[in-house]
Amino acid sequence: MTDDAAWRPAASPWLITAVATLAPFMEILDTTIVNVSLPYVSGSLSSSYNDATWVLTSYLVANGMVLPVAGWIGKVIGRKRYFLICIAMFTICSFLCGIATSLPELVAFRLLQGLFGGGLQPNQQAIVLDTFEPAQRGRAFSIVAVAVILAPVLGPVLGGIITDSASWRWVFLINVPVGIAAFALVARFVEDPPWVLRDRARLRDIDYTGIGLIALGLGSLQIMLDRGEDLDWFGSPFIRLMAFLGVVGLAGATAWLLLTDRPVVDLRALGDRNFGVGVVTISAIGAILYSSNLLIPAFAQTTLGYTALDAGWLMTPGAAVMILFIPLVAKLALPNFQTRHLLAFGFLMLAGASWWAHRLTPQIDSGSLAAFRAIQSVALAFLFVPNSTLAYSTLPRRLNADAAALYSMFRNIAGSGGIAITVALVEQRRQAEQAALVGPLSPVHAPFARLLAGLVARLEALGHGAAGARRLADGWVLHALGQQASTLAYADVFAMTAVVAVLAVPLTFLFRGSVATGRG
Repeated sequence: MTDDAAWRPAASPWLITAVATLAPFMEILDTTIVNVSLPYVSGSLSSSYNDATWVLTSYLVANGMVLPVAGWIGKVIGRKRYFLICIAMFTICSFLCGIATSLPELVAFRLLQGLFGGGLQPNQQAIVLDTFEPAQRGRAFSIVAVAVILAPVLGPVLGGIITDSASWRWVFLINVPVGIAAFALVARFVEDPPWVLRDRARLRDIDYTGIGLIALGLGSLQIMLDRGEDLDWFGSPFIRLMAFLGVVGLAGATAWLLLTDRPVVDLRALGDRNFGVGVVTISAIGAILYSSNLLIPAFAQTTLGYTALDAGWLMTPGAAVMILFIPLVAKLALPNFQTRHLLAFGFLMLAGASWWAHRLTPQIDSGSLAAFRAIQSVALAFLFVPNSTLAYSTLPRRLNADAAALYSMFRNIAGSGGIAITVALVEQRRQAEQAALVGPLSPVHAPFARLLAGLVARLEALGHGAAGARRLADGWVLHALGQQASTLAYADVFAMTAVVAVLAVPLTFLFRGSVATGRG
C-alpha cells in the first residue's frame, strides 16, 4: 500500500488526460456526426431512410451494453491494454464502415464499432480519477467536459460539411488518422497504476449471468428509446416486447449484482452518497444536454426552413462559449465557491435560458437562437465539471473503475431517454396546439372570414382566377397554422425543460462536503 501512495505517473497528468480524452472525443463525435449523413447513406446503399436508422440504433445498443461492464473488462485484461484494444478496433471498424457496400454490412460494422466504442469513456474517466488527487480533479474534468459536451455540438456541423463537400463515407474514414494518433499517444504516455495491476491478478471467475442480464436489459431499453417514435411507441408489439425485456433484464441484473459475491459491476458504488446523488444529477444534465442539442436544430429545420448545415451552425457560438467557460469554472470558481452552490446556479441558469426560449415566435432570427444556445452553454459549464468533481470526491479508489462505467452509462441512457421523450412531446404538443388553433376557424368566424377574403382579393389582383386564388389562400393559411402550432409545441417543451432544471436544484444540496477540499 505504501507503493500505491507513492505512485505517480511518469508523464504529466495533464498530458495523460489530454491523450486519454482524444479517443472518447472521437467516439462521442461519431455518435452525432452520422445523423446528418443518414439520407445520403440510404440513397447510396439503395435502402429506405427508416432502414438506414439502424445504423444509429445498432451502434447505440452495442455501446449501451458495454458501458457498465467496461470497468470489469479492464480489470480482467488490464485497463491500458483494454483501452488500446478499444481504440484500435474502433478505428478499424470505422474504416470498414467507410468502405461498406450494403446496409447490412454497415449495420454489422456499426454494431462492432459500438461494442469497442463503449469501452472508451469509462476507461478515460478511470484514468483521470487514478491520475489526479481529488483536490485536482476539477481542472482535469474540464478537459473531459470538452469531449462530452463539445463533441455532440460539433458533430452535426462537421457531418454536414463532410457530406456536402465529399461523401458520407468520410464521416467514418475521418476517424482513422485520429484513431491511429490516439493509439500511439496512449501507448506512449498512459500506464496502469499498481493497484490496477494488482486487481487484475486477483480476478478469476466470469459473471456470465450478470453480463447476460445487463446486455438484455440495456440492449432492449436502448432499442425501445431509439425506435419508439418511428414505431408508434407502445402501439407497436415490438416496442412493447423491448420494454418488457428491458424491465426484466434490468430488474434481474440489479438483484443479481447486489446478491452475487463477484459481480461484473459493483453497484455498491451507488451506496456512496455523493456518487449516488451525482449519478442522479448527471442523468438530469445528460437528458437536458442531449435533448437541447436536438431541439434547437430541429425547430430551425422543421419550422423555420433552415438546412441541416445552417441549423448546425446555430450551435457553434455555444461551443465557443463552452471552450471559454469550462476552464474558467474549473480554475476560478471551484476553488472559491461551494461546489453544490455552483451546481444550483447552473441549473437555475439553465432554467432561465429555457424559459427565455419558451417565448419563441415564427419570426425569430438566427442570432436570437444562437444567443439562447450560448447562454445555455454557460449554464452547462457550471454543471458538468462541478458535478463530476463532487460525484467522485468521497468514493473509495477501489471503486473508481466501476463508478466510471456506471457514471457514463447513466449519462448516456438519460441522454437517449431525453431525446426520445423530447421528440414524443414535440409531436404530442404540435397536435394539441394545432387542434386548439383550428377550433375557432370556420366560415362563420368573422376575423377568419375577413382574413381569407383579403388573401383571396390580393391573389386575384395579382392575376389568379377565383378558384386558384381560393386554393392558394387556403394553402397559405394551412402553412401558417402548421408553423404556428409547431412553434408553440417547441415553446411548450422548452418550458418543460425549464421545470426539470428547477426541480434538479434541491438535489444539489444533498451532496456532502468534499473530503479533499471541504467545499462541497
